Formats: sequence, C-alpha cells, structure tokens
Amino acid sequence: MNSANPDPSSTATRAAAEVVELCRDLIRIESVNFGDGSGPGERRIAEFVAGKLSDVGLDAEIIESEPGRASVVTRIAGADSTRGALLIHGHLDVVPAFAEEWSRPPFAAEVADGCIWGRGAVDMKDMDAMVLSLIRAWRTEGRVPPRDIVLAFVADEEAGGSKGARYLADHRPELFEGCTEAISEVGGFSITVAGKRLYAIETAQKGMAWLRLTAAGRAGHGSMIAEDNAVTALAAAVTRIGGHTFPIRMTKTVRAFLDEISDALGVPLDPDDLDATVSRLGSMSKLIGATLRNTANPTMLQAGYKANVIPTEAHAVVDGRFLPGYEEEFFATIDELIGERVQRELIHHDIALETTFDGALVDAMVAALQAEDPGSRAIPYAMSGGTDAKSFSRLGMRCFGFAPLRLAPELDFASMFHGVDERVPTDALHFGVRVLDRFLATC
Repeated sequence: MNSANPDPSSTATRAAAEVVELCRDLIRIESVNFGDGSGPGERRIAEFVAGKLSDVGLDAEIIESEPGRASVVTRIAGADSTRGALLIHGHLDVVPAFAEEWSRPPFAAEVADGCIWGRGAVDMKDMDAMVLSLIRAWRTEGRVPPRDIVLAFVADEEAGGSKGARYLADHRPELFEGCTEAISEVGGFSITVAGKRLYAIETAQKGMAWLRLTAAGRAGHGSMIAEDNAVTALAAAVTRIGGHTFPIRMTKTVRAFLDEISDALGVPLDPDDLDATVSRLGSMSKLIGATLRNTANPTMLQAGYKANVIPTEAHAVVDGRFLPGYEEEFFATIDELIGERVQRELIHHDIALETTFDGALVDAMVAALQAEDPGSRAIPYAMSGGTDAKSFSRLGMRCFGFAPLRLAPELDFASMFHGVDERVPTDALHFGVRVLDRFLATC
C-alpha cells in the first residue's frame, strides 16, 4: 500500500486477508459456460457463495432458471432503508479454457509472479471475491451500510444472461425492489497514460447483435459448374462484413474519455484522427478503439457434409456490437453488406447503455479511488462489450462498471478477458478491497 494513503479500516484489513484465497477457491470451481447448455452449470459455485454468505448470517436464496443454472441473491439492510438501494452484481460463469494452451493449469488457481492465474481471474471471480470477502468482514464486525445493498451472483452472463440476470429481472423483480443504482465488472481499473494513473469507470456499453447468416442455393455434384452456390454467396457476404470499417461515431461518454486522455497526454484532440489518440493507449487501444464505431466480426462458419456435394445452405455467425444511439445505422449497414442472397436472424440481441458521469454514487467512487491512490484521476469510459447491466437497467437502475484494480502499466489487462493465461495481481485485489470498503461506507 502507498505509504501516503490513510490507514485502511480494520474491516478492509480483515477482507484483504481472505480475498486471495476466496478468489482461488472460486477459480477452482469449474463453472464453464459453453453457451450451448453442455457445461456443468453454476449450481456448485452458487452453493459455495451462498454458504459464505450464510456463514455471516445472511439469508442467501439460490434461484435456478433451469436445473443447474443457479444464481444467488441476498439483501443487506442499511441504516436508511428509505433511500434507493444499491445492487452489486457479479457473474459466476466463465468461458472455456483449454489447458494445453496455457502456461499454468487454468483451474488450479496457482499463485506465481504476484498473480493468481486461472480462468475467471479477471472475468469476474476477482470482483466476486472482493465483494464476498468485504461483506463477510462487514458482517463480522457488525458494520451497517448507509443504505440497503442487494447482492446478486448470477449465472449465464457469458452467453448473454438469459438464464441468469435476464431471468431474475423478468421472473423475480421483487428481489431488486427499490434498487436505483448498480455496480459490477469492467470498470474502476487503472490505465497509465504519460506517467499518470487514470481509473476508467464504465458509464456506457455497446449493444449486442449476434447474427446467424444463411445463404440458400441449389444442391449439386461438386464436379459440375455451380452458378447458384450457397457457400460462395455466404463467403462473399462474410468477406464484405469482415472487411467493412464502420464510421467513427462520437458518443458523449467516448468524447469525455478522449478529452481526459488528451489532457493527460498534453496534446490537443484531433477530431479527424481519433484513432491516433487511441493508439497511444498501448494494450488498452483495442478495447477503447472499439468504442469509436460499430463493429461486426464473423466468428463461425458451417456448410456442407461431403467434399463432392454442393450444399443447399451455408451458415455463418457474426458478433455485432452497436454504440448507444446507432442501432438502426448498424442494422441498415449489415443488410446492405449481406445483400439479397443472404438472410439474417438474431441469435441474441440486447440494448446499448449510457449514463452520465455525475451524482453522489460517482462522487463516492472517485473519492474512494483518490483516497487509496492520491493524485490519480477517475474518468468515464464506454465498454466495447456488454455485461448483465443490460438486464438490470430494465428495472430502472443506473448501471456502472466499478471493480477497482490498480494495475502495473506493463500488464496487458485487456488481453486477460477471455484470453490465455488470464491472471490478476494479488496486490490489485487488496487495493480493490480497500477502495470498495471506502465506497460502501459512503455510497
């Protein structure tokens, strides 16, 4: 801890002593979500989390959307229950990991080089562990938050959340009665720019449009001339999509972020060359660059069953993401790119989000970060992906990404998400616990 910082509370010290082992325990539970229902589900890890909450006297309800797809929800009474409640949500599932690709076993949660290694270390069992350890410490010491807090550890985020957050929002909205604001993953992490440490708090995220493309044609023998080949038509459409660059569209959040980055760099923002400014962010440039425009990436192809048979259909999957306010433009562009020969259908569709970087909750985030890292600056940013905030926002909540981590400048944090050798620094977990402790005391 920086010697210039005030001493942490006894609660934060207690939580910091537990957070690393809690994170390791969570990683060792293989809650892999393959997206097709074939994984182990979240029941085992949900029972683990519920047990840790029950140990400190909380009534934790386990809710299954279907057998094995389990979420955990509990409410902590605050000093003033007439105020709007705060939701803290985290997902329990992780994307697959294949051991032969990793330097260390992805579910062993080994500690090496100052980091915990394993699938879910940053997405997002680190935040789950920070919240669990801190709430357990608060309960042990008898501390009461200033307002009600609802904790939700949910299933299925990695497949869009239909069996987790969306299920809860649609079928159990009473669990979130009175919640006006929410915090969760992918925000509050540090970015070092020109020697200055900036903490990016997520206030916006792109919408999602996972598309299945289908081209139809005439079946025939592979040795014949084929003027109506479904594979050819599909391949052409996929190539057009993959090669298309959407125009830059400046949202309010992205503009605010780039203004802050420009100030940190000490150079004026060039509106005609925003990509150049983003490129100076190093490993974060891909994550931030994707928030300048809509994107569409082909990710899957399927066609045929035999080398000498021309199939009647060919299929592709495209991961599309659109900025707040630019959904219509996204779909109009996709329809133009695929042409008349190819049809599209939605596999998964969800909204874009954007809120303002102001208010008492934001003030509490900023103050907590600056207390633990004097001289740092908190800034808003837009996330290129999506989180369960999309589901909870439908219940009227302002949603933020705030899972605070102080990171070394050389750590390629963006590549940790869904990447090989995912890992989180142990000192970043300790920092996050201290920040969250200060935040919860004043939120």
